[in-house]
Amino acid sequence: MTIKLKNECAYALVVPSSMGVRITPVNGQPVHSSDTFFMQATSAETNVASIPAYLGLPVKVLTTFVKGSPIAQFIKDNLASRHMAYEGKDVEQGGPWGYRHQFNIADSGFGSRGPRVHNDRAGEVGRTLNVKDFDLDRLFGKEGVQILHLSGLIAALSPETSRFCLELARAAKKHGTRISFDLNHRATFWKDREKELCEVFKEIAGISDILVGNEEDFQLCLGIMGPEAGGKGIAAQIDGFKEMIGRVKQAFPNASVFATTLREVASVNSHYWGAIMLVGEAWHIVEPRDITVLDRIGGGDGFVGGMLHAILRGWEPCKWIQFGWASGALATTFLTDYAQPADEDQVWSIWKGNARVRR
Repeated sequence: MTIKLKNECAYALVVPSSMGVRITPVNGQPVHSSDTFFMQATSAETNVASIPAYLGLPVKVLTTFVKGSPIAQFIKDNLASRHMAYEGKDVEQGGPWGYRHQFNIADSGFGSRGPRVHNDRAGEVGRTLNVKDFDLDRLFGKEGVQILHLSGLIAALSPETSRFCLELARAAKKHGTRISFDLNHRATFWKDREKELCEVFKEIAGISDILVGNEEDFQLCLGIMGPEAGGKGIAAQIDGFKEMIGRVKQAFPNASVFATTLREVASVNSHYWGAIMLVGEAWHIVEPRDITVLDRIGGGDGFVGGMLHAILRGWEPCKWIQFGWASGALATTFLTDYAQPADEDQVWSIWKGNARVRR
C-alpha cells in the first residue's frame, strides 16, 4: 500500500508554524551557570520540514513575523538558508510591550543531568496566525501542495491558530492534498480549553491521512486508551503500542498511516530509539537500538520529517519508517534542533549502522 499524492505541485510539503528562537548554553552547561549562549531559529514544524528541504524537495512555511524586528530578520534569513520558502504577515509590534517572537531557553543536559527547557512565549506573534492572511485557494488549488503537515502545538496555541489549522485542513482536503497531523500535546496549552481543543483535534484527525503521536498524545488529545503495561523496557511494550494504534485506527478510519516513536533513556547521551508504523494492515517496526545523543530536542520531529520525505519520494512503506528512524537519530547529533542531512546516503548510512569515515 502507498499514499497517492497530487502531481505537478509547486510544493511537496507545507507547514504552518510559529517561529521563535532557542538559546542554549555552550559546552552542555546548565542555563543558570552560563553566560554564553548559542542562538538558533526554531519551531517544531520547521524541524520536520528541514529534512525534505535539505534533501531538495520544495517546502513552504506559513507563519507570521514582527514587523521591523531583528529577530524576525534572523528567522527569515535562517529559513532561506534551510532552502524553505515562507509566507506570512508582518505584524506591527505595538510598542515595547507588544508582539514578539517566542524564546525557548534550553539546558540540553549531560550524562546524568536531565535536560530542562523554559518556554517564554508572552506576546508571541504566532498566536495571531489567521486564515484571512493567506490565499488558500491559490496555495492548494492553483499552486498545489502534496502534503500539509500540521502540529498540535500550532493547533493549540490560541483560539485563532486552532481555527487557522482547521481551515487549512479543510482546504487541503477539498483540493486533494494529503494531511499529516502530529498531535504534540502540551498540557500548558490545553489548560482551560480541553473540551474546545478535543473537538478541534478530533476533526483534524478525522480528515488526516497520516497520524503521529505518542501514548500521551493519543490519550489526551483524542481520548484513545493508551497501551497496557508490558514487560520491563520499551521493547517489551511494543505489543501494547500496537493495540493502542489499532484503537486509533478504528476511531479514525480515514487515516492510512499511523506512527509512534519509542524512546528509552539510559542517560542524556545514550538512548534506545525505535518506532512503530501501521500502513493499511501492515505493521512496520524498528526495534529500539542504541544511539548516542548530543542534543535530544528535535529527534521526534526528525523522525516525522524523514518519514514524510520517504512518502513524498514514493518509496515502499518499509523504507518510510527506516528513513524516519535514521533522520530522527541524525537530528540528535546536531546542536540545532533540526537535522541538516548532507544527502540521502548520509541518512541511510545511519540506518545501516555505518559510522566509518567517508573520503
